[in-house]
Amino acid sequence: VTLERGEDGWIVVECPALPGCLSQGRTVDEALKNIKEAILASLETRRAHGLPMGIDVAEVEVELPVTT
Repeated sequence: VTLERGEDGWIVVECPALPGCLSQGRTVDEALKNIKEAILASLETRRAHGLPMGIDVAEVEVELPVTT
């Protein structure tokens, strides 16, 4: 999952492997608890409708060029 602090101070958490699966919380712990529930609901819905259970996700590293 990815975590990002929103403009309102809440932690926004997203599961990139499940498009549209996101949640939030006031704290990191709350956000992680909430995304677990969202992931479970998403997987149950996908299974019920015969949809893929997720997509492939990869992590890549990039280096920013040094600016002078």
